Amino acid sequence: MTTAEVASAAPSAGMVKFLGRESAYWRLRLKGALLVMITLGIYRFWLATDVRRFLWSNTEIAGDTLEYNGRATELLLGFLLAIAILVPLYTAIAVAALELGTASGIAALLGFLILASLGEFALYRARRYRLTRTVLRGLRFDQHGSAVRFALYALAWWCAVALSLGLAYPWMQASLERFKMRYTSYGDLAGRFEGSGLKLFVRGLPLWLMVVGPLVIALAVLGSAIDWDAANNALAKADDEAVARLFESSPQIELAVGIAAAAAAAGVVAALLLYPVFQALVLRWWLSGVRFGAVSVTSRLRIGPVYRVYVRFILLMMLFVVVAFVVGLAGLFGAGVLISRNGDSSIAEAAASALTVGLYVVTALGISVIHQVVVAAGLWRLGVESAAVSGIEALDDVRAEGAPSSALGEGLADALGVGGI
Repeated sequence: MTTAEVASAAPSAGMVKFLGRESAYWRLRLKGALLVMITLGIYRFWLATDVRRFLWSNTEIAGDTLEYNGRATELLLGFLLAIAILVPLYTAIAVAALELGTASGIAALLGFLILASLGEFALYRARRYRLTRTVLRGLRFDQHGSAVRFALYALAWWCAVALSLGLAYPWMQASLERFKMRYTSYGDLAGRFEGSGLKLFVRGLPLWLMVVGPLVIALAVLGSAIDWDAANNALAKADDEAVARLFESSPQIELAVGIAAAAAAAGVVAALLLYPVFQALVLRWWLSGVRFGAVSVTSRLRIGPVYRVYVRFILLMMLFVVVAFVVGLAGLFGAGVLISRNGDSSIAEAAASALTVGLYVVTALGISVIHQVVVAAGLWRLGVESAAVSGIEALDDVRAEGAPSSALGEGLADALGVGGI
């Protein structure tokens, strides 16, 4: 192999860049949040379209930027179609729960499984919509395959993850990504995913031990300290003294409860502190597994920058909440002073309620804007800038294939609250 061939086969850093300025994205998000509030949420379809156009158009691959040609009206229509499907479904689940009476738990479980499957279906179809609206060098990406099959496949995997206390998660991710990439293409260039579930498991196992380990210890300590026969007898009487008798029947239970609570708290704290590490590991693993024909990606994403993203988000969020709280209190006090002069308590109560609701809406939208700018866009930028690409010359011979997909999946994902960028 010649030196030139070796150089072309090696991953090339700098071939993928993010060109967008954060200040411009702040303006886009703040303007969008204001219009979403004024239009009672309707503008979010236009905001989602503007956001994608910004992120796509500022992502450069080997000198060419991505294009997003989706339209806000498509998202709105997809959402309306989704509502037309979900309203009768929710009604049927509620009626079934009422009619079954004592067996309502079965109806609730069945309804949950249906909605969970529908959520996975929506995620797959939403991905299809976004890919078929993504263009590079004048050629669109595509995704086919059965969304129903993916939904059932994903639901089975989530059951395995729950039963294994999360240990099956790496293999689930690898399996689902292989499914998605098997049916993904850029023009006629087929995609595939080569990430290893075992590799992600090995990297994530220390995190699992630090997060789930204390919870397992807590349950084990609590379970070993309880005299289950005495506990059953105490609880069987079902009166106000049942809990007291439960503690009396097991002298060591108070100590066990304290140890279990401390262990559970340690697990929760570990989860909060290690979440950025988890995000970095999964994102780097996913990027390094993506393939399109001879085109491969290698990610050099580090944990430190991801931590800085989350620390910055927490600090900005805390500052915003404090400012919003102070401004809200000042507004309530000022309104109270002005209204008290009229002596009408009903006006004062109405004004206080309106200010409280307004403060809640503004705070929720503000936190959402901070998260989208600092975390969502920040991780996008870090992922793009950490990527190194090899075999890019394979894109020169790609021919156009595929056709735009409907926005029904996007609408379902939005209505079910599982949508994303």
